[in-house]
Amino acid sequence: MGRQDHYHVYVIELSKDVLYEGKFKRANPDYLARKPCVYVGMTGLDPDVRFDKHKAGIQSNRYVKQFGLRLLPSLYEVYNPMPYEGARDMEVELAIGLREEGYGVWQA
Repeated sequence: MGRQDHYHVYVIELSKDVLYEGKFKRANPDYLARKPCVYVGMTGLDPDVRFDKHKAGIQSNRYVKQFGLRLLPSLYEVYNPMPYEGARDMEVELAIGLREEGYGVWQA
């Protein structure tokens, strides 16, 4: 693992209150109520540090800042760390896969 392999994908559970946001709800027409709502992202930081920055409003996604509850490492740890290109692609693939499983997903 070299310096370039320090990127991570991560998944943050969002409060179900995010479903009151029209844009989020429209992005997830096949959402299943028994599944969590999540945010999927990628970072060159440790996912814990990135989550803290979101919550503090530092380069934050507004859904994470307002509705973020916790990281869900069981959904992403297996993929990390990786090169930038891998993380960029995996962020999209992971979001698509979770949405196909019925999760409510927001991906930056």
